[in-house]
Parts: sequence; structure tokens; C-alpha cells
Amino acid sequence: MREAPAKRLSKKALPVWRITGFLESLFYLIFPIGYGILLVLFDWPLWVLYVLILLWIAVALLQSLLVPAIRWRRWRYEVYEEEIDLQYGVFIIRRTLIPMIRVQHVDTEQGPIYRHYNLAAVSISTAATVHQIPALTEETASDLRDQIADLAQTADNDD
Repeated sequence: MREAPAKRLSKKALPVWRITGFLESLFYLIFPIGYGILLVLFDWPLWVLYVLILLWIAVALLQSLLVPAIRWRRWRYEVYEEEIDLQYGVFIIRRTLIPMIRVQHVDTEQGPIYRHYNLAAVSISTAATVHQIPALTEETASDLRDQIADLAQTADNDD
């Protein structure tokens, strides 16, 4: 059996994923707020509102504290001459091998939070889908993009 990839993402991924996890958890705040509005209009039990608030707090803590830590520990990647090896997942661990011959183009991406932390993501496009290596330092992402582009071009020339 092949060994797991060795390279890890930047440690700066943790605060970024914590921020985005908290922002995503704000979506679920709609349930206690909606129930609170309906509670004013109808004579519904108050204890349900407390349960919904506790559930939202639990989801916010999971998404902003626990999941980013597990996600960072599991995310690994490695670039070989013939393929790119990705391993990631929180509850279900995925292992993806991308043959260099299938790589069509490689991009780096930065959103506002990534830019604040000097991070970038590398997107690897094949004919079927796009794979992404998130939360790399800008320099690492740039070097990785160039390395994958060179290896993909070499793989195309070998055919």
C-alpha cells in the first residue's frame, strides 16, 4: 500500500477555516430567529427556542473549532512526476490521484480572507473536474502551480 502524502497545508489555514466555519454557521441562526418570530405571532412553546439556540451554539462550535482542526490534520498532498496525490476529509477520508497527463491547467486563487493571511489555493483542472489544494502560503502556491504546469507539459510531450 502506498504511503500517505507527506506535505501539509500552512498552519495559517486554521484561523481562516475557523473564521469561515463561524460565518457558515451564521446561516443556521435563521432557525432560532425564525422560530422566535413565529413565537411572537403564535402561542408556541418557549423551550423549543432554547433548544434551537443550543443547537446553533453546538453547530457554531463544531464548525469553528473542531472541524478546522481535524481538517488541517487530515489534509495532505504530494506532487510526483507522474501524478498528484491528495488526501483529505473530516469524517470520510478521500485519497485522490490525479495523473499529470490529465491536467489541463493550473490556477492559484485568493479570496479576501486568504489574502489577509497571505494564503492561496491551487486549483488543478482536468477534463472531468477541478481539484483544489487549499490554504498554501502564496509562495508555496505559486511554486506548486509552476511545478505542476511544467510536469503536466512534460507529461503531454511524452505521448
